Amino acid sequence: MSSPDTTPALSAELLEKFTEIVGDTHALTSGADQEPYLVEWRRLYKGKTQLVLRPGTVGEVARILALANETGIAIVPQGGNTGLVGGQIPFGGEILLSLQRLKKIRSLDTQGNSMIVEAGVTLAEAQTAAEDAGRLFPLSIAAEGTAQIGGVLSTNAGGVQVLAYGNARAMCLGLEVVTADGQIWNGLRQLRKDNTGYNLRDLFIGAEGTLGVITAAVLKLWPQPQSKATAFVGMTSVEEAAQFFDIAREMAAGELTAFELMPRIGIDFVIRHADGARDPLESVYPWYALVELSSLRPDEAQPNLEKILMSALEKEIIADAAISSSLSQSENFWRLRENLSEVQLHEGGSIKNDVSVPIAALPRFLNRAVEAVTRLVPGCRPVPFGHYGDGNIHFNVSQPIGMERAEFMAHWNTVVSAVNEIVLDLDGSISAEHGIGYMKRELLTQVKAPVEIAMMRQIKQALDPKGVLNPGKVL
Repeated sequence: MSSPDTTPALSAELLEKFTEIVGDTHALTSGADQEPYLVEWRRLYKGKTQLVLRPGTVGEVARILALANETGIAIVPQGGNTGLVGGQIPFGGEILLSLQRLKKIRSLDTQGNSMIVEAGVTLAEAQTAAEDAGRLFPLSIAAEGTAQIGGVLSTNAGGVQVLAYGNARAMCLGLEVVTADGQIWNGLRQLRKDNTGYNLRDLFIGAEGTLGVITAAVLKLWPQPQSKATAFVGMTSVEEAAQFFDIAREMAAGELTAFELMPRIGIDFVIRHADGARDPLESVYPWYALVELSSLRPDEAQPNLEKILMSALEKEIIADAAISSSLSQSENFWRLRENLSEVQLHEGGSIKNDVSVPIAALPRFLNRAVEAVTRLVPGCRPVPFGHYGDGNIHFNVSQPIGMERAEFMAHWNTVVSAVNEIVLDLDGSISAEHGIGYMKRELLTQVKAPVEIAMMRQIKQALDPKGVLNPGKVL
């Protein structure tokens, strides 16, 4: 892949002007201070920057962008640095704009079931604020303790409860955005219905900081469930997983909030590398589902889940199941799922695919993709897992035992291309929830029609004519 064009070097005068906006403490120039912002957690990318700016107000963000636009200095916005496609990393020396100090929860409306939070609030902090008010903010991902609202919206993240609540876009009513030339758009409307022209909110959500910088958002809230039940289920094939999902969705009557698919090799990785992890079932099965029901009625979720499991057992669709008897046991089940990504670091190189296909096509996709990658790289270890209920699979492939990491990672393009070819043949998407960023920007032109790419470029040109916002990302 080619790198973004290098940003012109900052003169001493410009460096001073940018620094004055945020103050010396929040303008980072030393390598040691910048390091946490330049390396993402997988260590796949390492960036470079002339300056890290950490504004503390929306006004400071606006002044930074106005100066950047005036002088042609490129800016890379960053939230919690949990992105997986390099969209938050500066590669050409651009200024890195960290939103982590925008931490205010501006308001919380229990009657209207919404709250206004700034971009640097983490998912976990938003969840806690909602819970303290007797409400639920359901967006949940493994990195929720670090991932920030601005970044989550910029990538339109999904998570484990998309099945019931939708992805980030579906949980947002309004935005506050600083445009490329430093203007502040206040779109923090708490309206459930607003048909006054083009929906600018949805334009910025999922744009990965290439059209504007999200500084605050109106988030939807839901009533807190009064009962929850979680089960860990063993199955012998993905075809059984498909049948079990159909039964669970039909019998749960809207209470099915999660249906996560995991392979045995993934469970082995977690047990091997995550402290305290253990196998919930006595026997070993090729596939597992983590199923959760949430009900607004007390003491209803568990008996409903038990009925679903009993029906599936009687029909011999599932082989075994363990239902949580306590909150701690439920958390242990979820820990197996949440550690799946992290533990792969201990197994050597991992080639990542974040894809989606129609739910009905999931068994075909998984069988075909496993066969394809093991044919291309004999001995490789496919670890496909993810959100079965919305068709999103993280089709990861760990290196063969005994192969050197560099030798395996050299197969990245070949393996990814093979998986994507199957995805597209099944009318799927090459990016389900991680975005395009730097990693997939060249793939985008291969999977989008020319008219789509042309429209996207026209939007970019209209909103960022000087190209100062996150250059080399998405397009």
